Amino acid sequence: MNFPSIYLASRSPRRRELLLQMGVDFSVINPDVDESVFDNELPLDYVSRIAKLKAQTGRGLLLAADKKPVLAADTAVVVDDTILVKPENDEQAISMLKMLSGKTHQVMTAIALAKENSILSLVSVNDVRFTEMKEKDILWYVNTKEGVDKAGGYAVQGLAALFIEHIEGSYSGIMGLPIRETGQLLLTMDDQ
Repeated sequence: MNFPSIYLASRSPRRRELLLQMGVDFSVINPDVDESVFDNELPLDYVSRIAKLKAQTGRGLLLAADKKPVLAADTAVVVDDTILVKPENDEQAISMLKMLSGKTHQVMTAIALAKENSILSLVSVNDVRFTEMKEKDILWYVNTKEGVDKAGGYAVQGLAALFIEHIEGSYSGIMGLPIRETGQLLLTMDDQ
């Protein structure tokens, strides 16, 4: 497929890897946005809002003559109606993993594509079931530092796979950039 050249508004190396896997030509920009969760904000609304905000803020960094679209994404882990974003320290990571232990949770990744005068978005919702984790397993995993800067405090593509019993949905969506949905958005460029 021939995807358009884009900007990726993300610091995530995983998102870069997935775009390269798709054969997308892109440059990285780093918009700075507040990713705080609003009071009573629903998880789907949260990831959609943040992805759109990143894409729009990234678009605002470009010169008016630059017509390339800006792709952004946001991922949240949701367990028992609680949004787990990136842990700020080891204590938060431990708490998150205890919440995930022995349960099925959702991983929601929203993607947004900002063009000159419009923004399109899609959301990938996936289920992940963790095995019961012992305290020593949680401490070991947190000490690996793999979950730093990752929603829910873990990386599905890394050592956390040792604790994952079942996945239903998009593996790439759980990693942070759902390939199918990303391809759908990028192909809308041909329709314009």
